[in-house]
Amino acid sequence: MRVGVLTGGGDCPGLNAVIRAVVRKGVAEYGMEFLGFCDGWRGPLEDDVTELGIAQVRGILPRGGTILGSSRTNPFAVEDGVEKIKHNLASHGCEALVAIGGEDTLGVATQLADLGVNVVGVPKTIDNDLSGTDFTFGFDTAVNIAMEAIDRLHTTAESHHRVLVVEVMGRHAGWIALHCGLAGGANIILIPERPFDLEKVCAQVESRFATRYSPIIVVAEGAVPKEGTLSLVEGEPDAFGHVRLGGIGEALAKAIEDRTGKEARAVTLGHVQRGGTPTAFDRWLATRFGLHAAQAVHEQAFGSMVALRGTEIVRVPLSEGTGELKTVRPELYEEAEVLFG
Repeated sequence: MRVGVLTGGGDCPGLNAVIRAVVRKGVAEYGMEFLGFCDGWRGPLEDDVTELGIAQVRGILPRGGTILGSSRTNPFAVEDGVEKIKHNLASHGCEALVAIGGEDTLGVATQLADLGVNVVGVPKTIDNDLSGTDFTFGFDTAVNIAMEAIDRLHTTAESHHRVLVVEVMGRHAGWIALHCGLAGGANIILIPERPFDLEKVCAQVESRFATRYSPIIVVAEGAVPKEGTLSLVEGEPDAFGHVRLGGIGEALAKAIEDRTGKEARAVTLGHVQRGGTPTAFDRWLATRFGLHAAQAVHEQAFGSMVALRGTEIVRVPLSEGTGELKTVRPELYEEAEVLFG
């Protein structure tokens, strides 16, 4: 059997570990042949392929990013996109496709599966907001990178008696902000699920200074004040209709400085959270996802997605993985609020 592999959407640590595991198990146990499609759905759409075998995956386990490249291409936004993909898969003798990606990539995979394409999905999102799995790889790395940054920022905040606002990833879900904020000892954590009261934030800042300590605020990029809207770097949507978020950290720092008179600076971690080598947990999870994806292809469990439930890897329908976003539950945020201020 010849199998295609692609990685779509934003890159994150662990993608190469999935690719490596799929290929190594597929070749060693099932005698499969593999073909890599470049840059997400653009690869099968434009017939951009690369060789993918044992030699190509050797040594890639600790590498960040993806050796196959990625993009946010949406074949359903291209005229005859589905037919082009079917034609190109057939021309290479690909009997199945492993799609590694998040909400958008797996959303396309779900639609293609409904149209007769043999697809197995592997969940990937640095925001950890896919509902079908307990955790996604890349998330742990992002949290650790952000936590280390917060650790370093505590000392400079105290030295200069200033507010430091740390903006982290999180478009619609505040998992990264909540986890790194708690782990890094942030004094205030702001997430998209809970519009924040700017006056309350300023009061917490003042309270922190009253104890002769400087506050660290962690804010997810999608967080908004109760009276405001999203702050955008640019308004052009991508192929899936998502606008690029950013700027809430700078806006919040300025508002705090204006209202409290305390010096405030913003630090935007941005793509630093995506880059570099994955943590041990992310390598472990991504490798297991890859091994189980190869097995799912062998057993022709098409239209399914591998997922982590507890400590077990299970299969769920692709539609279950992308049906709704997994957001921070109110009780999880509320248990952290006792530490604010």
